[in-house]
Amino acid sequence: MALELARLQAVPKPWGSHYLQPWSGIDHHDVAIGEIWLQRDDSALDPALLLKLLFTREALSIQVHPDDEAAHAMGLARGKTEAWYVLAAEPGAMVALGLQSSLSQAQLRDAIKDGSIAERMSWRTAVAGDVIFVPAGTIHAIGPGLVLAEIQQRSDTTFRLFDQGRQRELHIELGVAAAYAGPAAKQMPARRLSDARTLLLATSFFTLERFELPPESLWELRAQAETWLLVIAGEGRIGPWRAHMGEGCFVQDETTHLAAGRTGLTCLIAYDAALPKRDLLRPIAARNPTIPAHSTSHRPLLLAALAKVQSPTVEARS
Repeated sequence: MALELARLQAVPKPWGSHYLQPWSGIDHHDVAIGEIWLQRDDSALDPALLLKLLFTREALSIQVHPDDEAAHAMGLARGKTEAWYVLAAEPGAMVALGLQSSLSQAQLRDAIKDGSIAERMSWRTAVAGDVIFVPAGTIHAIGPGLVLAEIQQRSDTTFRLFDQGRQRELHIELGVAAAYAGPAAKQMPARRLSDARTLLLATSFFTLERFELPPESLWELRAQAETWLLVIAGEGRIGPWRAHMGEGCFVQDETTHLAAGRTGLTCLIAYDAALPKRDLLRPIAARNPTIPAHSTSHRPLLLAALAKVQSPTVEARS
């Protein structure tokens, strides 16, 4: 059983930004921050998933990540499939996913060596609310002017194919071996599971949802698998903690509560399952009583709220 407020770890990057508000007030000492990792307690076992915030002032490298099979062949624990949720985008901001047309391995190798791979990428405009699935093996890139939430298999293995003139090492042979050198696969559309739940992605490695909880409502979260929550709008409480934009928590084998504030509470939730969980979220009360600051005292409040609900219904319908 685990219920932990996520520890925020800032990661400097050459393409990162100095402007993290309103997503983070972390002190970065005027260093360009590219990523903020949401981490468990240092003493906890490493989870299977990693949740990040990304801030791009410049374009990232064109890159690819290995799948599990390729990672195991290299002696690594796992590959890296990921998904992005666009939190904010400047006008004209873009991402690249896959190639415009298929290449042989020899053609891909030549395109990496002469830099023409940059012209072969399939770029698309990105706007707030977009969800972009990046299966392992998909060649991809992120342009400047974006703030993303990224959920991924917990791996940092990246093969760089083009570095936007930054002169860092390229990983040509590893990248060619790991890449699917063709257009990106078609992505499933988002689907409403209930008034409060939207299924954004269901993959072999994780399921990603968005919770939209109305103002001053109280909910029960039943997290069996490893589960990450990130507040992306509004404010409220997750268990005993008050949570604002850019903050999150880790939950596993635990039932806790979510209490939306006066403006409501919108969260991304990612969990280690291939399909959405039917009983993940259910309403407790229409109004949000004052939630105590310490978890040891909120149980009587929840029991009282439960007693007022005549016929509680499971939020997810499928």
